[in-house]
Amino acid sequence: MCQLNLFDTEEFYEFPKDLLEYKENFLSREEADRLKDHLLQTARWEQRTQKMYDKTVITPRLTAWYGDQNKSYESADSNTSKTNSWTQELVTLKEKIEKEFGYQFNGVLLNLYRDNNDSVAWHRDKESRYGKRPVIASISLGQTRNFDFRKKDHHQSKYSLPLPNGSLLIMKGDLQENWEHRIAKSTIPMKERVNLTFRLINEL
Repeated sequence: MCQLNLFDTEEFYEFPKDLLEYKENFLSREEADRLKDHLLQTARWEQRTQKMYDKTVITPRLTAWYGDQNKSYESADSNTSKTNSWTQELVTLKEKIEKEFGYQFNGVLLNLYRDNNDSVAWHRDKESRYGKRPVIASISLGQTRNFDFRKKDHHQSKYSLPLPNGSLLIMKGDLQENWEHRIAKSTIPMKERVNLTFRLINEL
């Protein structure tokens, strides 16, 4: 298991290491490129909207939800995604993560960041259907993007972790309770990045 050397810098010493697991080359470059190209062409991408203050705005990325048919994805603003049936490629990847790390998942949210203008704002994956200490496994395909963390109640406590092609980041424990995360826009031109976040949706 690769160690996160960013944790060893003085600026980020307060970040609890037990809230993340990271494997940089979980997929080989060939596996990651092949899966990315397949998903770009075949995933049922949709443009979502969300409420921001008194306005409805278009989400600056495309998404698709796959999972068990009785496990729909609902975001924090009560925006529910259509549940697409598992594909063989996604089931194979889910089982690979489950076998190596011992977690269980019944759905996966796909995010497509088309270029440097696509992003996701600061947030916590804290919906009640994930439980109090959710485990979320995130696979990155394509363009390396920085994954930013900051303490919920102390925004000066933050760091940025580059997530390269084929990497796996697992968020767990109290991370969603005490830390926010985002993918920021960039002024540097970038190619597509596909992000897959495997989740366990509980019964309500």
